[in-house]
Amino acid sequence: MACNCGRAGRSTLVYRLVLPNGVTRDYPTRQEADAANRRAGGGGSITAVRP
Repeated sequence: MACNCGRAGRSTLVYRLVLPNGVTRDYPTRQEADAANRRAGGGGSITAVRP
């Protein structure tokens, strides 16, 4: 088995929700970010970012 020390070769994405009032929140899945955006009124934008 290959060693994955230091998480080499493994990338993680988080989905960053930016609301119109300037609040930003990170979510592990797009679905969670979409749901949070709907709860907040649907005016935010979601971007996939590497932390």
